[in-house]
Formats: sequence, C-alpha cells, structure tokens
Amino acid sequence: QVSAWKCYFYVTDGWSVYPMFIPDGDQIISKTYMTRVEGENTRLRHYLARLHRKTLCYSKCEEMLKHSIKLLIHYLKFDDIPIPGVFIP
Repeated sequence: QVSAWKCYFYVTDGWSVYPMFIPDGDQIISKTYMTRVEGENTRLRHYLARLHRKTLCYSKCEEMLKHSIKLLIHYLKFDDIPIPGVFIP
C-alpha cells in the first residue's frame, strides 16, 4: 500500500525488516523525524477513541474507520468540518 503513495523517502526507526520493503537509499533512520510521526499518531489516537482497542467506540467496520480518519485529518488541516451539501464561501 505504501508504494502507491509514491514517497521519495521513508523515515523509520531502523527496524531490521524495513530493508526488505524499502529500496536502498530511500530510508532515513532518524529518531528526530520519528518523534514527529509518533506525535501525529498520538494525536490521531487522542481525537479518535475508535483507535483504542479497549473502548466502547472501537471500530469494527474498516470503512467507517477510514472515513473517521479522513474527516479528522481534514478538520486538523483546515479547521473545518465538511458537511455534505453545504458550501460556505
């Protein structure tokens, strides 16, 4: 799935299995950059209770989980909640 994103490089923590999936020269092993990635993951888990396994909000439907993540990312990026059929210029 990741190869479909056409990434120029991959930031990793240096886990030994990554070279099996990431071409030579495309991997950046950096704790500094990983802090940002982990921070984003933490924020997603904070805002979306359905990403926690032991909550009542746990998503059983993969499609709804994808929609929830897309909606959250849109909100965090644009500070706006898109409402179908409503356009505010």
